[in-house]
Amino acid sequence: MSKWYGQVIAVNNITFSIGEGVIGLLGPNGAGKSTLMKLLTGQLRPSQGEVTMFGERIWNNYELFHRIGFCPELDSFYERMSGAEFLAALLQMHGYEEEEVAKRVDAALETVKLTPARDKKIAAYSKGMRQRIKMAQAIAHDPQVLILDEPLAGMDPVGRHEIIQMVRQWGREGKCVIVSSHILHEIEAMTSTILLMHNGQVLAEGDVHQIRDLIDKHPHSIYIRCSAPRKLAEAFVGFPDVESVKFHPEGDGLTVESRKPDDFYGRLPELMLDHEIELEEITSPDDNLQAVFHYLVK
Repeated sequence: MSKWYGQVIAVNNITFSIGEGVIGLLGPNGAGKSTLMKLLTGQLRPSQGEVTMFGERIWNNYELFHRIGFCPELDSFYERMSGAEFLAALLQMHGYEEEEVAKRVDAALETVKLTPARDKKIAAYSKGMRQRIKMAQAIAHDPQVLILDEPLAGMDPVGRHEIIQMVRQWGREGKCVIVSSHILHEIEAMTSTILLMHNGQVLAEGDVHQIRDLIDKHPHSIYIRCSAPRKLAEAFVGFPDVESVKFHPEGDGLTVESRKPDDFYGRLPELMLDHEIELEEITSPDDNLQAVFHYLVK
């Protein structure tokens, strides 16, 4: 599928398939994430190719819209309505009767923890509250597919934590949840499954750890804090897969770069026992989204 505006290509010849669970749509601003989400929700028609959902083409397929919940990045409210009135109006458009509308409004507001502000005008909502009411309208009709465009923007730390927990729960319930962000740690807190976009193209798709394992032409960084870092470094330099050893200013840690991390991790316990070195911490700064993004984009 591709989407272009004149000579500007927003989404460039991409192909992918998504099932149940949470997938993070990751990429810098301008990567094509928002355009892709509008294509997935039937707001835009592809210039080439097609989008299908549950086996049906989504463009102009209004029946499918009942099965999709969309939280847009930009606000678009009837500001003089209260939060409850806004949700009720949208649910009525979905065809629900009055009694069912009332139940769904109450449930959605409770889920996003906005019940105390249900009768407050949206014009008086804070940025965080506006994000919550957008989430509420996305879930009020109990869709099977949730598409969330930058849902944590403008949220305070407590709100971010609550939204992250909601997204993870929806994934566990079997919904298909697509969450976009340009902030790596936000996606990492919600899922390890990513779709990485850059310049309108998909650079990687799948589990972030598996993707990182495939990038074997770059050395893998491993940070070790222990009781005798210099003694450990002396043991490392004799191994052919170790590219470099760097000491940290604190004096109790070192970073090793290895081209065969599995072999390195396999011999590390015996090595530390033989040299009577006490291990305090071992982490890999490369086994995360930041590293994947760096290697695939930069």
